[in-house]
Amino acid sequence: MYFMSLQSEINKRRTFAIISHPDAGKTTLTEKLLLMGGAIQTAGAVKSNKIRKTTTSDFMEIERQRGISVSTSVMAFEYKDIRVNILDTPGHKDFAEDTYRTLTAVDSVILVVDSVKGVEEQTRKLMEVCRMRHTPVMIFLNKMDREGRDAFDLIDELEKELNIAVSPYTWPIGSGSKFKGVYNIYNKSVSLFLPDKTNIPEDIIETDNLDSQSIIDFAGADLIAKTKEEVGFVGDFFENFNLNLYREGYMAPLFFGSALNNFGVKELLDTFVEIAPPPGKVEASGRVVEPNEEQLTGFIFKIHANLDPNHRDRIAFMRICSGKFERNKFYHHSRLAKKVRFSSPTSFMANAKSVIDEAWPGDVVGLYDNGDFTIGDTLTEGESLMFKGIPSFSPEILREVINMDPFRSKQLDKGVRQLAGEGLAQLFIVPAGNKKIIGTVGELQYDVIKFRLEHEYGAKCNFASLSYTKACWVTTTDKKEMEKFMLRKSGSVAFDKDDNPVFLAEGDWIIKVMKDTYPSLTFHNTSDFKLHLNSGVEKN
Repeated sequence: MYFMSLQSEINKRRTFAIISHPDAGKTTLTEKLLLMGGAIQTAGAVKSNKIRKTTTSDFMEIERQRGISVSTSVMAFEYKDIRVNILDTPGHKDFAEDTYRTLTAVDSVILVVDSVKGVEEQTRKLMEVCRMRHTPVMIFLNKMDREGRDAFDLIDELEKELNIAVSPYTWPIGSGSKFKGVYNIYNKSVSLFLPDKTNIPEDIIETDNLDSQSIIDFAGADLIAKTKEEVGFVGDFFENFNLNLYREGYMAPLFFGSALNNFGVKELLDTFVEIAPPPGKVEASGRVVEPNEEQLTGFIFKIHANLDPNHRDRIAFMRICSGKFERNKFYHHSRLAKKVRFSSPTSFMANAKSVIDEAWPGDVVGLYDNGDFTIGDTLTEGESLMFKGIPSFSPEILREVINMDPFRSKQLDKGVRQLAGEGLAQLFIVPAGNKKIIGTVGELQYDVIKFRLEHEYGAKCNFASLSYTKACWVTTTDKKEMEKFMLRKSGSVAFDKDDNPVFLAEGDWIIKVMKDTYPSLTFHNTSDFKLHLNSGVEKN
């Protein structure tokens, strides 16, 4: 009975991330999906990247001020008897690492592309990660009501730039000022939008085919004739949709619409719950974890301190991989090798939380954390297990933290360490002078860190530029050679939050010199090695 119940819960779940280049309409699409799922009653409006009303998923104060998403939000709703778990990710490239980690916690992805701008830089990078993990992708070509590019040209660019076969699932009826709706190629139905009425699904007219007189009257005979001709070409130019190829990450079904006007979103959601995969197997160190295993396993992919600034709470977000999670049950913390239990596990609607008694594979659970968790930690029912694919990357910018208020040193230290624990940035401590160095992948992260330190911890700081451009983790089996290296380069050796030695370098050339000088040392660009190896070097 338990196995049948577990399998039933797995089959009912769809956990996915929405990803895009900044300002492609990702957060707006999230809002409209929540609206259709009945999770919210009104959606936030995006007028521009500078003038923007608050949306449900952008709950941090700095996100409200800047009009961008800088933190992954977790939301859930029920639609057609399916539990839909959405992870809305940051679009800005400076917060890409948070997005990459989030992609380890989902079973599929919806990629939002601006139909006016086409494929952009961050779109390419995100798709590289998806293809590397064989993550199933659906594409939503947004902003079709704006004057943009030809649909065939856009699809050609998608296939070439993203290296994936694209199969149109719907087709636009016109574009820009002449955009009248979308035609569903697979169920032969048409959806038309009435822009002069309230933008809710009830205002979409659904009819059987393009020959309907009401559609011809609405869109015009010439536009309908052109659309029918284009739909005829689709079968000749593009591959028919194949469910297996989609789920293996080789084919992306394509949808057209306007998220801001709730256009084409229903077709996307209806198809998503029908074809998107339920929770699948997850690779761990030593074995593969199947979702229908009776024993619980799950991993922490995100940590957020001060989700509610009034209560100074710290929440660890856990993706459940197998088994059933239960409130107040003891679980095994693999890294710390200790028992932990949770009296108030939560589910989320952005910053709104509700206590839950149980959760199943595919669900994301918020766990109140007293500082026990770091990104990548695992909970099990006794097995020592670590999941793969949640590393830290070598930062691209390194700056020293300068305390602007000596009387708030403890608050600054606590804030910097907690923000680093969230994965917002990486913290390196240089024993010589006890310097704190923050490593990031983009300039904007420093603004966010500075803002949050002041508003959440009451600590003020500045960041001083450094000559370092690389940070590499260092491991070896030769303890004496490591000691020689650290003595010679003491001013350039720091320790990360787990006390692993890190070499701060002015460039690739100095790393090459060190490799030649100390051949037994290994310099790592990611922290993946932590799953398998401890450097064995104590911090001085």
